[in-house]
Amino acid sequence: MPYLEDTVLTRTVEAEDTANTINIPSMSLLDLVLNSLQDDKAEDIVTIDLKGKSSIADHMVVASGRSTRQVAAITEKLHSRIKDTTGYISKIEGKGAGDWVLLDAGDVIVHVLSLIHISEPTRQEAIS
Repeated sequence: MPYLEDTVLTRTVEAEDTANTINIPSMSLLDLVLNSLQDDKAEDIVTIDLKGKSSIADHMVVASGRSTRQVAAITEKLHSRIKDTTGYISKIEGKGAGDWVLLDAGDVIVHVLSLIHISEPTRQEAIS
């Protein structure tokens, strides 16, 4: 008899299957956002829990990039990953300038700031 692990790893998952049906834990939207930011080398990632404090979202995530180009790329990739994974089309504000971009993914709001205009003392104060 094959080990249970071998059976699970070789099973083909159909698009109609859900995580609960096949007993695979699903990734939360917050986890998806945090993984995407880490994959794209965002810095100073801070998560703020808004549950019970705000009706607009459950979490706010603030991160930074080293340049306006990186900030725009981080948010564009995050937007694409959210759409591909959840089907939700998030809203993006400020991508044209790239200094500060807000991405509204429903339950998670993401702010990505460019570090080129922020002095080191101000940056350290903001993340502490």
